[in-house]
Amino acid sequence: MQLRDDYLSGSALAERGWTPAAIRRFLGAPDRTSPRPGFCRERVVAAEQSEPWRRWRAGAVRRSARGRAVVDARRAALLAQVAALDIRVPVLASAALAELAVAHRHRGYRVDEVDRTTLRRWMVDYLRQQATLYDAALDAVFATVGRAEATVAIRNTVYAVIAAAYPELAGEARRQVAEHAAAVPARPRRSRAGHRR
Repeated sequence: MQLRDDYLSGSALAERGWTPAAIRRFLGAPDRTSPRPGFCRERVVAAEQSEPWRRWRAGAVRRSARGRAVVDARRAALLAQVAALDIRVPVLASAALAELAVAHRHRGYRVDEVDRTTLRRWMVDYLRQQATLYDAALDAVFATVGRAEATVAIRNTVYAVIAAAYPELAGEARRQVAEHAAAVPARPRRSRAGHRR
């Protein structure tokens, strides 16, 4: 937010590439504190034209690019690991799968007491939970760079394996993929200064 043409706010400085540490180092205290802190535009421009600030800014840009490259490499490595997973589901007769899914979901229920739509949902859920490596793969990506993308890739792979092994459940598997995709909120992007946009 720009206060007036002759003063710049902290957020306006952030848009120009300033960090809180750089503000403290090169500008110090704001020139105006009421109603909001503001830095004199002339002083900001003079600081930006100084050699120390230019060296700092070039270094900050390099560090930021290096950091992004490391994060991107870690994310790519994680997604490659996910792509290499050998995820399988048990292959069962449809009636046996239905029995297991109902027993897993509601003990005491019988297959004929559950409507077809619900039964298909339960069958896909059961297969997803029985998929080899599913839980271990999700646990392995916890708190890692690229976790969100890896979780989606693992889940989508499991649903694709289910759809391939059980063509009659492919529609339900696709529905669950779409449902999960709609339920995942977009992560807010951060500006260079680290503020949520």
